[in-house]
Amino acid sequence: MTDDHEGFSVSKESGANQPHPYSKNIPATGAWLEGDPPGNRQFYHLGKGRKFVLESEHQLEDLTLAYETWGTLNADASNAVLVCHALTGDSHLAGPADTAHSTEGWWDDLVGPGKAIDTDRYFVVCSNVLGGCQGSTGPSSIEPATGKRYGSRFPPVTIRDMVRAQEKLTNHLGIQKWLSVIGGSMGGMQVLEWAVLFPDRLRSLVPIASSCAASPWQIAFSAIGRKVIALDPRWRGGNYYDAPNDEGPHMGLATARAVGMVSYRTDEEMEKRFARYLVDNNAIYGSWDRFSIESYLDHQGEKLARRFDANSYIVLNKAMDLHDIGGRRPRGLKDAMKKIGVPVLCMSVTSDLLYPPRQQEEIRDVIVEAGGDCELVMIESPHGHDGFLLEPEQVHKSLVPFLEQML
Repeated sequence: MTDDHEGFSVSKESGANQPHPYSKNIPATGAWLEGDPPGNRQFYHLGKGRKFVLESEHQLEDLTLAYETWGTLNADASNAVLVCHALTGDSHLAGPADTAHSTEGWWDDLVGPGKAIDTDRYFVVCSNVLGGCQGSTGPSSIEPATGKRYGSRFPPVTIRDMVRAQEKLTNHLGIQKWLSVIGGSMGGMQVLEWAVLFPDRLRSLVPIASSCAASPWQIAFSAIGRKVIALDPRWRGGNYYDAPNDEGPHMGLATARAVGMVSYRTDEEMEKRFARYLVDNNAIYGSWDRFSIESYLDHQGEKLARRFDANSYIVLNKAMDLHDIGGRRPRGLKDAMKKIGVPVLCMSVTSDLLYPPRQQEEIRDVIVEAGGDCELVMIESPHGHDGFLLEPEQVHKSLVPFLEQML
């Protein structure tokens, strides 16, 4: 039997003997692997013999980016829009779930014919970031030098590395300038780096629920998430890819996801959805008898473990911590932002605890102070950081006229 509260199901099993009663047959990694159906993915290869040098000075050989496209590129390639995904997103921006894509597009409400990012008008591209696990080069990829999966040998990457890789894909697609570069959270970090690294290759920017630099608060949540993965004995120091089902680090990854979910949402939303419901009203006093919010977090954690890779979570999570537009640049933030000479639409979620509105206000203020053009729009939402994913109508209202003026 299950009880259903606000659209999710919770098991009646009390879990008296374990804190996380996950189901069976969870793969060691949820990464897309060679031989899996590609679905709508296309693949850009840098080419053998060409090395991609990372900001850390490590080198990658045979760089690959998985990407998807929607719409048609016009004759002068002036209608191209790049959308950048957040931490656990991928190239599947829009479209249904199927055997190749475990979930429907993460912004499906906003991308498609007649939608905010109208694929009858725009040519839309979304790539899985460098370090990801859904077809782009990352820890679950085969290392050319060894013929084995990188695992713990995969080097650290930064947001700048992700954007530099995307710029090579841009060249491959024959796009000189993006009409707009759009993204939320980690995607917003990429948007800002695009503006500083390649200011002549875009005509507008839309950073959403993001920041000029990762804050101590954000780094704290990230550090806990990485640590709980590393503390899972089945993580095996990052070398778990040969493990059978249920023998990978799914408990660590699921717990990291639970930590993240708490930071993405709000007390107000959780009170409304879960209150003090119990999974089983007759199972109260056992150490692992659960409230419904615990069941929800377990459910979300297991979902991620089935479609994501623990090593990629660590690599991308660390890249977000390293994000600092002014950092490792000789003249700092204000000078970097002077490079932004195109219109910017910045969006903020009123209830965002993880990336609070003051951080988007800083983005606006620094751009304007440097002589740029930036409008800040507030998304009124009780959903916290995830509001940019859960309030499509409000995003639509601001995004449509902004993009139209770019055409």
